[in-house]
Amino acid sequence: MITTLTIALSKGRIFQETLPLLAAAGIEPVDDPETSRKLILDTNQPEVKLVIIRATDTPIYVQYGAADLGVAGKDVLLEHGGEGLYEPLDLRIARCRLMVAGDPHHQPRLSRPRIATKYVNTTRRWFADQGRQVEIIKLYGSMELAPLVGLADFIVDVVDTGNTLRANGLAPLEHIADISSRLIVNKAAMKMKHVRIKAIMARMAAAVGTQ
Repeated sequence: MITTLTIALSKGRIFQETLPLLAAAGIEPVDDPETSRKLILDTNQPEVKLVIIRATDTPIYVQYGAADLGVAGKDVLLEHGGEGLYEPLDLRIARCRLMVAGDPHHQPRLSRPRIATKYVNTTRRWFADQGRQVEIIKLYGSMELAPLVGLADFIVDVVDTGNTLRANGLAPLEHIADISSRLIVNKAAMKMKHVRIKAIMARMAAAVGTQ
């Protein structure tokens, strides 16, 4: 009896850009996550399922074995810490940069500048490594608003085109990391389902090499 292989994905850009790579591995969803209300999608392979979750939850599902594999942005993995999972393949999709951004002419009023971000752990490490003391405010959306209304001096967020920053009089100031989406694998699943996972990885890696 073949056990089910579960792959965790988030809706939107990562899902759409992962589809061709999954197709190269012979895996295609039967349902469209944008129109289906299902949270577990069937594929053309009865023993392979896709679990649709929030991007920030993907490494947690994989870490605890609720999913065997997943696709997560490096920004999410940096924040999560990577415990309990392998990160064997850079899929080179959903590329962007994790940046410190703000008004380049702004002078913080406090000795400890306020930084608004949802990447609390990554931000804390970045500034601590440089011996800089900051106060971190956790936000979940509209980061660019924080400096405009005086909530924070700067933000840490992912930047793609930079158009939203420019539209609000802000600019990227410090480069923290280049971001792309990675294939992640549960450590126990790698042992128990090694042959099947390795086959998927090999086909996806070949597809990444031809992008």
